Amino acid sequence: QVQLVESGGGLVQAGGSLRLSCAASGRTFSSYAMGWFRQAPGKEREFVAAIGWSADSTYYADSVKGRFTISRDNAKNTGYLQMSALKPEDTAVYYCAAKHTIVDITQDTTYDYWGQGTQVTVSS
Repeated sequence: QVQLVESGGGLVQAGGSLRLSCAASGRTFSSYAMGWFRQAPGKEREFVAAIGWSADSTYYADSVKGRFTISRDNAKNTGYLQMSALKPEDTAVYYCAAKHTIVDITQDTTYDYWGQGTQVTVSS
């Protein structure tokens, strides 16, 4: 069992930056791949970024590539999503999630554990 808690969301102007954190507790965080997803009002949850166990492999949605950076610090049991050049269309609740394998890492249905989400609002 892994418990995930996101933090770092908030209100930011377009063009600004935020860093989201995902603190993990329970089983060894380093044995899980981690992903970030987001859900805007009236829309389905969508993949944002993911990272393998050792951070050697990273994956990004086309919509955030070049603007967002996913990372992890296994010693601190924490994952991060650095978001830059934010746009109003990035407004959503952001969730971190964990899974045992990197198979289908962009698919939310394959994740085993989820955080409660943190709101990110980008004003124009």
